[in-house]
Amino acid sequence: MQPIPKLVIKITKNGDKMKNKWVPVILILFLTSSLFSAGKEWYSFNEGIALAKKENKHIVLDFYTDWCGWCKVMDQKTFSVPTVNKYLFENFVPIRINAENDKEKLVFQGKTYTPRQLTRAFQVTGFPSIAFITPEMEVIEVIPGYIEKDLFLNLLKFVHQECYKTGISFDEFLKNGCQGSKLSPSN
Repeated sequence: MQPIPKLVIKITKNGDKMKNKWVPVILILFLTSSLFSAGKEWYSFNEGIALAKKENKHIVLDFYTDWCGWCKVMDQKTFSVPTVNKYLFENFVPIRINAENDKEKLVFQGKTYTPRQLTRAFQVTGFPSIAFITPEMEVIEVIPGYIEKDLFLNLLKFVHQECYKTGISFDEFLKNGCQGSKLSPSN
């Protein structure tokens, strides 16, 4: 299976913010967290793709599995944070895919996949993994692993402001905002 090509952006993974960290309460989160955050349901894949095209919005695609402890930590400590949740649902079409599902039929870039096949096509090898996709269905980037709330909110702003089109790195964005963006740095 051919991997899906992605746009090249400069998101660096410096420091401890992108590394998986051991959280002592992972077992509790694994047993108690839900797959939906703050009462807002994520879209199914085909429904979300259609909505993103219609509303001309970027997509945040969350690849998860039922057994993934870090997926549940991300639900509790990132997606459920009110500021993150609000920004995500107002500015993106959030979609979730259970990477082990072999039954659904998903259509992406004119091809039909099962969720498991699409996960492989995106070259996802660990969970959670977050893909950012343009309204034109171009893959911007796939980021593996747990992402803490502040970093994730900044990634959302980087993509929403289309800073990846300007060629600036994510680190530069964090320091100076997005020069040449369609939106102001506060958005």
